[in-house]
Amino acid sequence: MMPDEDSFNSILRPIIGPWYESLKDPQKAQEQVLGKLVREYAKTDYGKRHHASDLMGITDYQRSFPKIDYKGLLPYLAEAKEGNYKAILPEPPECWVMTRGSTGRAKVLPATPAHLKQIFTCGARALINYALRRKDFEVFTGNILNLNFPSSVHTMTSDGREVSYGYSSGTYARLNPMFERVSLIPRQEEIDTLGSGIAKADWEKRFELVYQKALEKNVTATMGVTPVILGFARYVQRKHGKKPVDLWKFQALFCTSVRKIQFKYAPVLRKYFGPVPVVEMYTATEGVFAQQLDELPYVTPNYDAYFFEVETGSGLKMLHELKRGEWGKLLISSCMFPRYDIGDMIEAAGKSYYRIFGRRNTLTLLEHRLYRLFLGWLL
Repeated sequence: MMPDEDSFNSILRPIIGPWYESLKDPQKAQEQVLGKLVREYAKTDYGKRHHASDLMGITDYQRSFPKIDYKGLLPYLAEAKEGNYKAILPEPPECWVMTRGSTGRAKVLPATPAHLKQIFTCGARALINYALRRKDFEVFTGNILNLNFPSSVHTMTSDGREVSYGYSSGTYARLNPMFERVSLIPRQEEIDTLGSGIAKADWEKRFELVYQKALEKNVTATMGVTPVILGFARYVQRKHGKKPVDLWKFQALFCTSVRKIQFKYAPVLRKYFGPVPVVEMYTATEGVFAQQLDELPYVTPNYDAYFFEVETGSGLKMLHELKRGEWGKLLISSCMFPRYDIGDMIEAAGKSYYRIFGRRNTLTLLEHRLYRLFLGWLL
């Protein structure tokens, strides 16, 4: 159940209100988002090539713009690095970021001001929705553990300048103005001083820094990549003989970046952090696309920020058109990229509830078909 409008205040309403409104009429929200996106695409060389300024609605858009994946983006991103950002972007990038490379070679992507604003706004929704729904704002009064990747790893030449870039999670944490109001411990700059490695020894140095900085502090939450959160808990028990629940009073864990968070990770996390809510978020370097709305173990899309399509076995559909049990490959149009094939598979669970069940590959598809065959009745 969504919070009553009376519980909103002037700070939270602009962040969370548009999401709640979009859930009342996803079709209308998606049409409005696409209109805004197409106007921005029309400013780019790529958009002009696909006649963005002449498009009249969703069907027109789908016919005119082909889907594009990261490999297809590479020539345009190369131009952006040379200074011609309009090859694919409506505005110049503020910085560049990289993925973890968990499913292949790491991707390096631009982050425009509009993209960063969406990352910060949509990224805050999980916390705000949690607090409003429970009418409990204690999660904002304490510290949030910083278990992000380093934000400074490599350097590259962009528009004639030497610039540094690092993992998107650390970069977004360092730049996010929300963390000036909600204490992130330790600061991302302190994380970065420990180096850019991500081997076991590198993570143990970061975990020890987090432990020492947070000890005796009021810690109410952690937010980040789910296996890293679990890795920190196991490190603390192994190194210091205590579980996080013995040291801090967690209100919630905000978990991202892997599938099966609720079914595979949540039970294990609660052994270390106590019987706390595990709030799932569907995030990637390319955006913050959805977050958990209530106690149900699914995510709900940010219909007001991104345009969602799904390639199903019966053809292309809008995400919100999927019936319960329908599934397929997700295409996302954002303020940076039109009809981006992100490679993730999504399944509808009814209304505006969905689950991301993996990357599109043979093993994932086989596993999902077996799941549907034997456990599909649970949906």
